[in-house]
Amino acid sequence: MDADLRALLSDLFDRGAVHDAAEPDRLRRLRNLEPATAELLTLVLRVAGAREIVEIGTSNGYSAIWLADAARDTGGRVTSVDVERRPEASENLDRAGVRVHLEIADGGDYLAGLPDGGVDLLFLDAERVEYAGWWPHPARVLRPGGVLAVDNVLSHPAEVADLLSLVAADPDLVAETVAVGKGLHLAWRRAA
Repeated sequence: MDADLRALLSDLFDRGAVHDAAEPDRLRRLRNLEPATAELLTLVLRVAGAREIVEIGTSNGYSAIWLADAARDTGGRVTSVDVERRPEASENLDRAGVRVHLEIADGGDYLAGLPDGGVDLLFLDAERVEYAGWWPHPARVLRPGGVLAVDNVLSHPAEVADLLSLVAADPDLVAETVAVGKGLHLAWRRAA
């Protein structure tokens, strides 16, 4: 990542923190990914050689920028899905000079419409309490060797408990929570 992009991301993170501190409505907060978590997630993306990357939860585009920058190294593409379009997401992606396909859709509905085994890295960073209701799609869409990443598992354990139980019960997934940022749960899909 070049210095200009790193500076832009730092500015977006700082402005997001100020915004969130002043915003009483949790659903209107940006809730950006912690920088250390973004660094780990993008390293995982590169190590996995992920080419088809799906993010559920666009917000202001902060994490999509991280993912898209890493995807340049793998020749990949990023699709970011959110229930609403926020103009600042498109503006921030343009400022960063990265390409991300933005979709307006419910995350669960979007995943349900994807084919089996077509996603290399799926990043869930939206309404955590909904994830378990999307099952089995988060696992089904992963290719063998694909990665499921879920943020905020240490900061909001009750909200992701049902999903983590489903992941743990799936014999095709090997998973671990990493104590970085607000907690990142990573699950790797075994080869069939």
